Amino acid sequence: MSHLFIFGMGYSASYLAGKLRAQGWQVRGTGRSGDMDFTDSASVHAALADATHILSSVPPDRSTGLDPVLTQYSDILRASPARWIGYLSSTGVYGDAGGAWVDETSIVGTGRRNARTEADLVWQALDTRVRVLRLPGIYGPGRSALDRVRDGSAKRIAMPDQVFSRVHVEDIAGGVIASFGGPAGVYNLADDLPCSQNRVIEAACRLLGAPLPALQSLEEANLSPMALGFYAENRRVANGKAKRLLGWQPAYPDYEAGLAAILRGGG
Repeated sequence: MSHLFIFGMGYSASYLAGKLRAQGWQVRGTGRSGDMDFTDSASVHAALADATHILSSVPPDRSTGLDPVLTQYSDILRASPARWIGYLSSTGVYGDAGGAWVDETSIVGTGRRNARTEADLVWQALDTRVRVLRLPGIYGPGRSALDRVRDGSAKRIAMPDQVFSRVHVEDIAGGVIASFGGPAGVYNLADDLPCSQNRVIEAACRLLGAPLPALQSLEEANLSPMALGFYAENRRVANGKAKRLLGWQPAYPDYEAGLAAILRGGG
């Protein structure tokens, strides 16, 4: 039986776990949906010894800037008999590209997420089995523009040249699974249509028959520091490498397809 161990069973990793369990996999891990505590070293070591695949979706610690998985378990990861090791990173490592395209050969470490960049690079160097999967904005059932329109928190910001990439949680799971049989390395998992956040909100409003939120300046929107950081960077994320080397194709190549599917599913 294939056995995946996940550090950090949050939104994306839990979605992946559900898909693999439906295929007969055994999945264990730490985090909100996990079955063991991250600090229970004995249990984690025992589970890692049985794992055929290991994934971390744990970001660096905000207070220390260190990756807790690497800090506590890097030695056992190197010694693990697992066939595959993966890390869910962020396309935030590319920083601001002024709206230009970035791919896996682009410079990293120029943006606001220096700790994430450091973790990304250390994971790459950890072992020859490692696949680093860089993710842009994640959306899916229960976490999409549809929810923000419904609860009144959706905003349209008057930044006409601002462009983002995004990926549906289903396509993250598909990319991870595709990488099981692909070569080690770094891969961007993003959809085919980078665009402004306003277009996504407008599509959600159309699908729900809801009025458009008023267009606001960045100052008027009164965004959180995290959201302000989101708007401080502008880039288009290329996904060609994952398509070529992993045979991955996004089930939802653009936000229109993704939002429509979420709505059909009751989300």
